[in-house]
Amino acid sequence: MRSVYARLLGGIAAFAVAGPVLAADTDIIIALNEELEVVEPCMASQSNIGRVILQNISETLTELDTSNGALKGRLAESWEAADADTWRFKLRSGVTFSDGSAFGADDVKASIERTLSDKLTCEIGAKFFGGMKITAEVVDDGTIDITSDPAQPILPLLMSTLTIVPAETPLEFTRTPVGTGPYVLSEWNAGQSIVLDRREGYWGEQPVVTKATYVFRSDDAVRAAMVGTGEADIVPLINQNDATNPATDFSYPNSETTYLRVDNTIAPLNDIRIRKAMNMAVDRDAFLGTLIPADAIKATHMVPPSTLGWNKDLAPLAFDVEGAKALVEEARAAGVPVDTEIEMVCRTGNFPNVTEVCEALQQMFADVGLNVKLTMMEVAEWIQVYSKPFAEDRGPRMVMAMHDNNRGDPVFSMFFKYACEGVQSGICDADLDKMIADATAATGDARGPAWSPVFAKVHNDIVADVFLFHMVGFSRVSERLDFTPTIATNSELQLSQIKLK
Repeated sequence: MRSVYARLLGGIAAFAVAGPVLAADTDIIIALNEELEVVEPCMASQSNIGRVILQNISETLTELDTSNGALKGRLAESWEAADADTWRFKLRSGVTFSDGSAFGADDVKASIERTLSDKLTCEIGAKFFGGMKITAEVVDDGTIDITSDPAQPILPLLMSTLTIVPAETPLEFTRTPVGTGPYVLSEWNAGQSIVLDRREGYWGEQPVVTKATYVFRSDDAVRAAMVGTGEADIVPLINQNDATNPATDFSYPNSETTYLRVDNTIAPLNDIRIRKAMNMAVDRDAFLGTLIPADAIKATHMVPPSTLGWNKDLAPLAFDVEGAKALVEEARAAGVPVDTEIEMVCRTGNFPNVTEVCEALQQMFADVGLNVKLTMMEVAEWIQVYSKPFAEDRGPRMVMAMHDNNRGDPVFSMFFKYACEGVQSGICDADLDKMIADATAATGDARGPAWSPVFAKVHNDIVADVFLFHMVGFSRVSERLDFTPTIATNSELQLSQIKLK
């Protein structure tokens, strides 16, 4: 396991805090770095929510097996293409929701319509189903046809993201989610803890874990220490500096890309010279092995290298302070208001050392002549500036974020990040929109080659964002548990996969 790293900035003193006591051998405690602002199933694509809800309370029709890349059934037993734009799903029988009601095709249809409704801002719908129209038709109680326009050749994979709720679930965020999963939400103490209890009547095999209590600790060193003191069993995210115990600590590629989303529409960020200068101002090598794990990869894409269509010809703009200064001065001479204050928004607790990383970036931008103000926000406030609708009176802004694509296809990233109508897009380019649409509709062997030039346009031609790193995650797991973190651990943590030694 990795030794302790030197830091670029500051340090963190390790200390322990009082926590809950384990009630039974089959009860576990999980220490998370961020609170949940909602427990709404259609928001489970947001990592801090998905780690608690996804496949524990709310299940999906299909599920990606990240160990081998195979798509397997969850609430659907099988599926087949009915025609070019329609897939027929056969649903699992004998399934009930946690409120005792029976699961069927009506619930799937209602869940699709609810998730994609313009009356409810669901992140799953905005992220994964933008740019397409999805309709569902009930064939019988155990069969449903799902049609996409334009046709989506990977529709069964897309359905691995959409959480299923009872048909009568209203068009408003719920505080008491009802799902088909093996657990129920039994307690939610906002800002303190969340408790899930194993439920009777689950359609699948009963999990070993009877109760999971999630507690929130923002300090990296505190979370890491909690396993050793018996105050927690799993810490999904610890600082690489604390990952020093081979018996409890795991590293894994976590499919997350760290980047700065740049608002390309407001001066001075609407000038490509400024966006190039920002990329050239970042000394990425200085972060690696210090504030960022040494095994992280310098990013040129929104998605990790394992993704379909990855463009191996792309390279980060070289670190060049003098070259970046020259671009800023060239823009100034052309009348660009380069001295305007640019706000850089970072999310507190987003990943270990995030505050120090953002402070270092602020200084790097200042070194090339840019006026950047750093604002740290908690997740509930941060999401308001990260997703549309953007405030009309906003000034120039960059938003630090991590994007997770563990499903291996760019369709889970590129529309909502870069299309004009994308919910988290800072750009609008008609040519890029067409390229994204064409690549999304491509099938078979043509799909990868269709995505490769899309990545090149974003990185080379538009210089849309400041890509930073494809991240590596570090977790700590109690020696009493039989559980190994995977590429999916950052976005979901299935309690049913946890065993006891």
